[in-house]
Amino acid sequence: MTLATIIALAAEETEHHGNVALETVGYGITAIVVFGALALVTLSYRNVANRHSQKAEAYARAHADDVQRAGHGH
Repeated sequence: MTLATIIALAAEETEHHGNVALETVGYGITAIVVFGALALVTLSYRNVANRHSQKAEAYARAHADDVQRAGHGH
């Protein structure tokens, strides 16, 4: 066999006639599912600070002196 024959046979074997887009649809679906789950996690933390505003206000009143003394070099 010559080099040209080997290359021609290798090209025939690697030739693919399928639809590549249909073979990769699973990656897109997986990405949509993952990003959807991450969006749900992100939305679950929405408005968390206001859920316990009474506790936050009580803590701020109790530790008002600590907050004023905190900072860079104060």
